[in-house]
Amino acid sequence: MRKVNLFWRLNENIRVPEVRLVGSDGKQVGVVKIAEALKMAKDEGLTLVEVAPTAKPPVAKIVEFGKFRYQEEKKAKEIAKKQKGGELKEIRFSPFIAEADYQTRLKRVKEFLGEKNKVKTVVIFTGRQMGSKPMGYALLERIFKDLGDTVVMDMKPKFLGRYLITVISPYAKTKDKKITS
Repeated sequence: MRKVNLFWRLNENIRVPEVRLVGSDGKQVGVVKIAEALKMAKDEGLTLVEVAPTAKPPVAKIVEFGKFRYQEEKKAKEIAKKQKGGELKEIRFSPFIAEADYQTRLKRVKEFLGEKNKVKTVVIFTGRQMGSKPMGYALLERIFKDLGDTVVMDMKPKFLGRYLITVISPYAKTKDKKITS
């Protein structure tokens, strides 16, 4: 997992005349001068951290910095975990693919769609195969038909050089609301 980059201004790096201060117990102290907030933090042996720099006045908190940073990184990782899904996966086909290879790749496409990922299906034409473009469209139509109502085509098939590309995604089922009369 990637390291989460979070940044806070600490102690003397907070460059505003006054802040809305939250004490070490979590209760609001109120709007105080920065020098007074720093003195309170040093008296408790803790760190003054600017948690909301865009607020008017900025919000600062007296905390044990190591513990605070750990909790914030943990929150950020949890949010990143929930955003998983929706990646773009790619599966490549040949216009004249053998049946067993086709079934294997179709199975892989279903796995990707089951994980809520979008799938970019690419039909690669080589040499004389470029004269058989309708075979590529037929293959994509077959893939779409074999997947049935479980997918939505996000991008219509189009040629980019010698590649015939389309993007499909899992069908998001909406909850049916019963109409009572």
